[in-house]
Amino acid sequence: MESSQVLKGILSQYGFKRAAAELKLTQSLLYKWCQPRDADQDARAENPLERVLQLVKLTGNPAPLHWLCQQCDGFYVSNPMPMNAPSSPVLLATQQLLKEFSELLQAVSESYTTDSAITPEEAARIRSEWEQLKTAAERFVVGCERGLYEEPG
Repeated sequence: MESSQVLKGILSQYGFKRAAAELKLTQSLLYKWCQPRDADQDARAENPLERVLQLVKLTGNPAPLHWLCQQCDGFYVSNPMPMNAPSSPVLLATQQLLKEFSELLQAVSESYTTDSAITPEEAARIRSEWEQLKTAAERFVVGCERGLYEEPG
């Protein structure tokens, strides 16, 4: 789906006039964002979704996606990289999951056993470990769904 289609869908549902007023933008700009880009248009991004995508691709850093997902009470996980081999050892993948889980438990244990409390700084470390565990788990499940752990045949 094109970014213009996504914007058109949500703005049509919400109301262009209402969205323009609340965003302090003109309705014409919102309508422009909803127009499909022509092949002869230059490569620069036109709407906010395209601009975020362009920023992530330009820098190679998904931090804006992580931030957006966090702001919406969600979590961004990139898909696993394709493997060169037809299959990947499932044991290595499960060991990675256990490693990430162990690091989370260690962060919680170290935080709590010191003074039976978890400070904001310690919570930030726990959050970081949790994010890494969720990423590893999602990659494992996606790998399973893509058949990365099947026997070569």
